[in-house]
Amino acid sequence: MQIATLKSIVYKPKDASHAPRGYQRVPVQEARLIADYGIEGDRKGGHPKRNLNVMDDITLAELAAEGYPTGAGVLGENLILSGVDLRTLPQGTHLQIGAEAIIRLLDLRQPCEQLAELDSRMPDSVVGRVGYMCRVVRGGLIRVGDPVTLAPHVETA
Repeated sequence: MQIATLKSIVYKPKDASHAPRGYQRVPVQEARLIADYGIEGDRKGGHPKRNLNVMDDITLAELAAEGYPTGAGVLGENLILSGVDLRTLPQGTHLQIGAEAIIRLLDLRQPCEQLAELDSRMPDSVVGRVGYMCRVVRGGLIRVGDPVTLAPHVETA
């Protein structure tokens, strides 16, 4: 059963320079997720505790209403899901994106000091509201508009 739709995909290319302010992300319509890595070609990929940062449009709308800067990749997220509040899903939940890819929700993201460059109220004021750090359990091609469904727990890459 579909619980959400993939609304946005952004990543930081391996050859990207450091952004002078905030996060530098490139939006794409499709990307390949690589098991235990993240988005293929992403400079931030490969970390075991943060293959991907995934946010939802419900939380982003709340943050925008409070005057925080939002938009695809602005807060450092890689994927935005539409139609689900990720805060209501337990750690360990597996989500299938499109026909192949499966991600696991590991931990709520701990906001870092880099967010303060975007808004001086951050990071303390957004604890628990900047998405989930996720592991790519099974890779595959994902596209903006793909359905997102609950998936059975899969531990093989």
